[in-house]
Amino acid sequence: MGSPVFLIGGGWDRAEVYEPFLRQVRGARRIGCLIVDEGDGRAQFERYAQALLKAGPACVPVPLLVPLGGRFVPETALDGIDGLLVCGGLTPAYQEALAECLERLPDLLAERGLPYAGFSAGAAVAARRAVVGGWLVDGVPVCPEETGEDLAEVEVRAGLGLVPFAVDVHAAQWGTLARLITAVGRRQAPYGVAVDENTLLTVADDEARVSGAGRVHVARPAPDGGVTVRAYGTGESFGLR
Repeated sequence: MGSPVFLIGGGWDRAEVYEPFLRQVRGARRIGCLIVDEGDGRAQFERYAQALLKAGPACVPVPLLVPLGGRFVPETALDGIDGLLVCGGLTPAYQEALAECLERLPDLLAERGLPYAGFSAGAAVAARRAVVGGWLVDGVPVCPEETGEDLAEVEVRAGLGLVPFAVDVHAAQWGTLARLITAVGRRQAPYGVAVDENTLLTVADDEARVSGAGRVHVARPAPDGGVTVRAYGTGESFGLR
C-alpha cells in the first residue's frame, strides 16, 4: 500500500477521528470534500467543514460537489487539493459518481501524494468490492429496511480498491454487521470490516488500527463455509492478510 487510508464509520460526536488524516496532509492543507449533492450539498459541506476545522484549525476545507447522477472528474477537481475526504450520503450514488474513475483516482492520489479519508459512504466505496446497500438477501431481511440505501437486495459493486476488504458502516447504530457477514458468507468479498460511528480505522503498512469511541468487527470466511467474526476496540489492530 501507499499512503494510509482513513475509514470513518459515521457519526458527528468526535472530531478527533479526522486528526490522523489531517496529520498526513501536506502543503496548504486544502481538503477536498467530495459530496454527492442531493439538493443540500452546500449545507452538508458546511457540516464537514466545521468538523474538519475543529480537528485541525489550520486546514482549508474545499467543496467538491457532484450533482446526483453526475460523475466525478478527479484530474481537474483535485487541482490544488492536498487531501481528499469522500463524504457520506447515499452509498450507491457515491459509487455511481466514482464509477468512471475507479482505477484512475487511486493512481492519481498516489502520484500526487494525497491522503484519502472516507466517511460513511466514502468508507464503503474505498473497498475493492463495495457493499453499497440493500437489506434483503433472496427476499429475506438481514438488516433494518431503513438502512437499505434505497436498495432492496444487498448489492456489492466495484469500488476504489484502496483497501482489500469490504466495508460496512454505522455498524452498531444501524445493525449493518449482519449485511456484511452475509456478503462475506456469499463470497462476494474476500473479507470485511464493519465500523461503528465515531470510530476510525487507519489502514497502513499491511495493518489496520482502530481508534475512537466504538469498535470494528472483522468478518472472515471460515473453512467450513461459514464466517468468523472478531471485534477490535480502540488501540487494537489486525493484519490485512
